[in-house]
Amino acid sequence: MISIGIVRKVDELGRIVIPKETREQLNIAIKDPLEIFTDDETIVLKKYQPGCMFCGKIDDLHEIKDRMICSSCIQKILAEVEKEKEQLIHKV
Repeated sequence: MISIGIVRKVDELGRIVIPKETREQLNIAIKDPLEIFTDDETIVLKKYQPGCMFCGKIDDLHEIKDRMICSSCIQKILAEVEKEKEQLIHKV
């Protein structure tokens, strides 16, 4: 990716405009969430990617009841449920 320096002024509400070409290049659509954080004296904007609610992993995700959970955590949960099930069966 080519780094192009563009100067934009901050308006009275603290907003800046990200140029259309930049938004298109980075596939940022209207209403897309962006993460805003600082690194020393640099402000970083990053396209938001939701992560697994348990481990934070951002790939191999499944949406379950409006929550993102990765396959690895799903397998761990299923294994725990199976253990609990076995313990309940042996108690009866």
